[in-house]
Amino acid sequence: MKATNPLQKIRIPTCLTRPLCFLGMMLLLQAVMLGQQGSSTPNFIVVFADDLGYGDLGVFGHPTIRTPNLDRMAAQGQKWTNFYAAASVCTPSRAGLMTGRLPVRSGMASSVNRVLFPDSHHGLPQSEVTLAEQLRKAGYATGMVGKWHLGHQEQYLPTNHGFDYYFGIPYSNDMDRTRPLTSARGYWELWTREWDNLTPTDFNVPLMRGTEIVERPADQNTLTRRYTEDAIRWIREHKDGPFFMYLAHNLPHVPLFASEAFRGTSRRGLYGDVVEEIDHGIGLILKMLEEEGLVGNTIVVFTSDNGPWLPTEISGGTAGMLREGKGSTWEGGMREPTIFWGPRLIQPGVVMDMGSTLDLLPTFSSLAGVPVPGDRILDGTDLGPVLRGNGQSPRKTMFYYRGSELYAVRMGPYKAHFITEAGYRPNTRQEHQVPLLFNVEEDPSERFDISEAHPDILAVIRKMVAEHQANMVRLPDQLKDRG
Repeated sequence: MKATNPLQKIRIPTCLTRPLCFLGMMLLLQAVMLGQQGSSTPNFIVVFADDLGYGDLGVFGHPTIRTPNLDRMAAQGQKWTNFYAAASVCTPSRAGLMTGRLPVRSGMASSVNRVLFPDSHHGLPQSEVTLAEQLRKAGYATGMVGKWHLGHQEQYLPTNHGFDYYFGIPYSNDMDRTRPLTSARGYWELWTREWDNLTPTDFNVPLMRGTEIVERPADQNTLTRRYTEDAIRWIREHKDGPFFMYLAHNLPHVPLFASEAFRGTSRRGLYGDVVEEIDHGIGLILKMLEEEGLVGNTIVVFTSDNGPWLPTEISGGTAGMLREGKGSTWEGGMREPTIFWGPRLIQPGVVMDMGSTLDLLPTFSSLAGVPVPGDRILDGTDLGPVLRGNGQSPRKTMFYYRGSELYAVRMGPYKAHFITEAGYRPNTRQEHQVPLLFNVEEDPSERFDISEAHPDILAVIRKMVAEHQANMVRLPDQLKDRG
């Protein structure tokens, strides 16, 4: 059948030379085109990986992990090379994404317990305004699939923080462990020696829909596939209005599981199988957007909550050329592989400006036409001008917290470390009377300390830190109470 063009049905008036008539015709044409592309308010999809390293995607340099769909997104959209998670471990990182605020402000960063556990008493405070709540103000349908990790008790679940719908595991997939440990180092031995023998029954994690547990233990072998399918189903159901889908995979956090179709297919082993299945799911989402005519009005963001978990050895990822990994405030702990995709909405290119998951709330709010909350300090900035290709990122600084302590600060190309510590190796903490200083544009691996040559830069950074700390208002620690 020959395709019909809706513009052919419009009768062109003979008065186009008259200004008012011409204006009316332009408005009519605009209405027709918007009808073809959907609502003028963009849809948002955020795909959040867990413990994915900076070097774990093909487009970010991995030689044996195939990620053709993410590679295509990067070619058609924007590849961000200086994009940061809000923290270097799960709970505070996710709090930062949801609130646009450094997690110490919401009490979701702690030096007692670094993340929430199944016996934790609290979660993200109701006083915080989440990204989902922001978009609801603009009439968005809001759905979440995957790992939440901001409180598993009912009052803290996604459906009580702005999401209309939730399906997923409320915390990390290595929790509720039933497999006995064989030694003092037994936890790490699960991933370095026994990883190929693990089963979903070794972890009694709950799979929830809304506030109800629908499966326990969750079948983690099929988790990535089911997350993708559920996200696609929900998006199809809400395709006619603006929507926000937050798809937060539990993987490639250990324990590693992949469906039968992907297990044993990657040259990188089981870790590669997991990442390649996530990439395949993203390809299915992009295909669905094309089928539903949503490509021209949807922004998809892909990033990770923190860097690779290095003590898990072959079961973990790699930060590429960056130093250290998860749990640390070196670059490998918080700089993440990030892609923004949105044909007709985003100017393609490689972006070397700074950005952060903290910036998603103000950016999406601006694009959706909803004001950000004016009664609190936000640490995020609006990246809209960069996405449109007509400006630079307003983000010029990044604060690196470990727990409730400020360890490092980046200002432009310079990064000062006041405290350094490996992510998970004991007795490595060092406090530096003269902070270490690196130019992370010239030296992204943080190998060459230039503090002696630049006391002037350190003085500026110290002043900036003093102003930052003077304005820091913290809610009580929400992570410390357990049992």
